[in-house]
Amino acid sequence: MGEILAVGPLTVDYQHRGNSHRALELQETVTVEEGEIFGLVGPSGCGKSTLLRVVAGLVRGWSGTVRLFGSPWTPPKAGRMPVQMVFQDPGASLHPWHTIGQTLAEPLRVAHEADIENRVVRALEEVDLGRSFLHRRPGQLSGGQRQRAAIARALLLSPRLLLLDEPTSALDVSVQAGVLNLLEQLRRDHGMTMILVSHDRGVVAHLCDRAASLEAGRWNGTYGRNSLDTWG
Repeated sequence: MGEILAVGPLTVDYQHRGNSHRALELQETVTVEEGEIFGLVGPSGCGKSTLLRVVAGLVRGWSGTVRLFGSPWTPPKAGRMPVQMVFQDPGASLHPWHTIGQTLAEPLRVAHEADIENRVVRALEEVDLGRSFLHRRPGQLSGGQRQRAAIARALLLSPRLLLLDEPTSALDVSVQAGVLNLLEQLRRDHGMTMILVSHDRGVVAHLCDRAASLEAGRWNGTYGRNSLDTWG
């Protein structure tokens, strides 16, 4: 195993109506190792989602250091993305008028991939859905099924790094465990590296190998496996 991601020092400023707001000011470097699930914890507004969006290439106005696979991170303009993101609200991240099959096929079409329908079906089966969901729309699915479909979409281009922004917080407690178990299974099957943002330290302690805490846009400590075990 080696380093897959290094973040920091890093500064992110947002502009709103002519005013600048500093969302992140990370002075130290935190690294993520290949094959691990790394947690990010902290209160609302501390910069967790902003950091994930920087790594996903969704935030452009930042300065500092983000290294992915040993090189400075510059998101490609087209083609395969080695980083994919699963958002907190699966209902908002899936097109309401497209079928699940259409939504999942889109990244494959953009990347000019072949055998699209069979690959979409295999991705749905991997998240315990299946071919019967191809022609359903998000409104016909439960919250847990929508999140599984969103995870399937993220897996389709075989990313090396999966970013998970509060993937269970919008789900009923009874459904959360199934999604967490799915993530563990995907890590075992693919050796995939994941970064998990969560308010729930019990979830982080259960799923993650290591974690870092953010407070007011700054690093507030890192935690190893033994430390995480005391959280829950």
